[in-house]
Amino acid sequence: MCLSGQIIVDAIEEKLVLIDNKDVKVITSDAETSFNTVRRETNWRFYDASYNASTETAIWLKFEIENQTKDTLINYLHSTDHYTLLYKQNNNGFTKSKNGSFVPFHERANQSNAFFTKLEVLPFQKSLIYVKLSLNNLIAFYNSPTIYSEKGYWKYVNEESKNQANSIGFIYFYIISLFTIFIFALVFWLRLRKKLYLYYLGYLFFQLIYGFLVLRSTLAPVGNFFNYIPELAFKLFEPVQFIFIGFYVFFILQLLQINQYDKLLAKALKYLGLFCFIYAVSYFVTNYFITDTQSIGTLFLIIRSIILPINLVLIIWIIYKVKHPLFNYFIIGQTFFFIGAILATYVGYSGVRYIPGHLFNFKESANVIFQIGLLAEVYCFSLALGRNVFILQKDKEKANRKLIDQLQKNQHLQETMNRELDGKVQKKTDELIQLYSEIEREREQKIKDDFTNRIKETEMVALRSQMNPHFIFNSMSAIKSLIMTARNDDAINYLDDFSSLLRGILQNSNHKKITVEEELEILELYLSLEQNRMGPNFNYNIQVDSNEALSQYEIPPLLLQPIVENAIWHGLHPSLKTDKKLIIIFDTTENLKIIIEDNGIGRKESAKKKKLHESMGTTIVQDRLTLYNHLNDHNIRFKITDLEEDETALGTRITLIYDH
Repeated sequence: MCLSGQIIVDAIEEKLVLIDNKDVKVITSDAETSFNTVRRETNWRFYDASYNASTETAIWLKFEIENQTKDTLINYLHSTDHYTLLYKQNNNGFTKSKNGSFVPFHERANQSNAFFTKLEVLPFQKSLIYVKLSLNNLIAFYNSPTIYSEKGYWKYVNEESKNQANSIGFIYFYIISLFTIFIFALVFWLRLRKKLYLYYLGYLFFQLIYGFLVLRSTLAPVGNFFNYIPELAFKLFEPVQFIFIGFYVFFILQLLQINQYDKLLAKALKYLGLFCFIYAVSYFVTNYFITDTQSIGTLFLIIRSIILPINLVLIIWIIYKVKHPLFNYFIIGQTFFFIGAILATYVGYSGVRYIPGHLFNFKESANVIFQIGLLAEVYCFSLALGRNVFILQKDKEKANRKLIDQLQKNQHLQETMNRELDGKVQKKTDELIQLYSEIEREREQKIKDDFTNRIKETEMVALRSQMNPHFIFNSMSAIKSLIMTARNDDAINYLDDFSSLLRGILQNSNHKKITVEEELEILELYLSLEQNRMGPNFNYNIQVDSNEALSQYEIPPLLLQPIVENAIWHGLHPSLKTDKKLIIIFDTTENLKIIIEDNGIGRKESAKKKKLHESMGTTIVQDRLTLYNHLNDHNIRFKITDLEEDETALGTRITLIYDH
């Protein structure tokens, strides 16, 4: 009701809408324009619905109120804009009141309700009122500033409290439930220190933050601490949801042990979790710089239109690949989450929550629906964790039983073996006690003497066997033949090589070790003589990587000549092949390896031809190597290989390997 150009507050029964009121003027200004600047403005217009605040501009209202009664009247200015600045004229100038959902709690004029600013009018007093309405960086709903009488104010508050009671009650239930489960999960993590519980703690913690962020938008009397930092709370609302989704993804990776079933699926889920974290941080940072509410809203829809289908694809993938015992809990929980997310998105953007009498027409309906899905999912995963503990305990008990059974078997076996061993040891001990004192010294001395004699005998036998009597006889016959045929120069050369070979053998036989390079020189002289005697059908090939490398290795003297002689006279000489080959390879690529290979008749055929005499060369070499290996810190391994194909002898290969 309006009288004499003023708003008569004592005439307001319940409320008075300021839009289209002839006593209310309006002007538009920049968001930063000061009150004093606005007061000097003269271009005031009639206030109608075309005037609305935006993120770039503010609107100023100007009107005069009057109290014509003898009582002090309390009225309230209602506005849903984010910032409401009210300047009320008094005797000393103007008093300033600040209110709005983006005004920190401790700065609000009315801490019980961010949208109602108190107007106190003294008896028979007139006051000029200026009101600045402005927005933060988000899309606001249509605002219709209204003056409520005290009666209307309490009626509105009571009705709104009733309307919000169920929503507030559920949000409290949601927060208390999460907090209780969080405590239990924290205890598990502190005891077990496993990533599974750490990810679940992150998942629960950021859901708790999300619950308190939703609570901030209600009239809840307790827990509205985000009202102290409303702008930060707004910027956290979206990132917090994606952070707990990121923790949820990593939690599922651990819970279902997806990496054991499909590594590609595990990698896809890992990347999805990382994307959620990166998007949350990026959104929070860029929200400081992007004030275009339409862009923010578009990004909100785009991300959800991507995440929800990907989520559905991954669920199907998990259903197809994963066969974990806790799989059913995941499916049920994920179904609740997916239904809640889809339904919340629909309610949030379809506008059905504003339809009076509609099922979803209640405070924070979209967030409450989403929280219902989340809480149901949390319950499922809490049951899954409990089941997981039961499974782990059962597996542990099974493993313990198996271990106990095995230990009992081992103990029984050990006791049996110990009894048998004790009996044998006792028996042997009795025998040894009787003999030990009498023969110990004699045995030790005999072992030393036998070992020394064996070394000397083996060396002497080896020395005597180095030059086969047939070889010496044949060599002398060859020299005689050359002299009789007047090939005196050839005879002299042959005799020189023969004498050099004998001298080298005699000299080296006095040493315990010689280098492989020195042994090679003797071997080359010997093979040269054998080639002259056997004729052109006999060919030999010596392959050496490096003479310098051969000088680094030592072997017993005259070790290779008996092996080569045995290959020539027992393998190649009886052979009817026109091309008799002997290959000697000195491989120093890693350790020394000596390979002596012939294409003779082979050991089996050679054994048949030996009747009265059997060569001792190979046996002597093996005995010498056994003694040599016993006396030195390195070994020379000896190996004989019969070369055969389809049971046909192709020759023999002797391999000596030098091991450190």
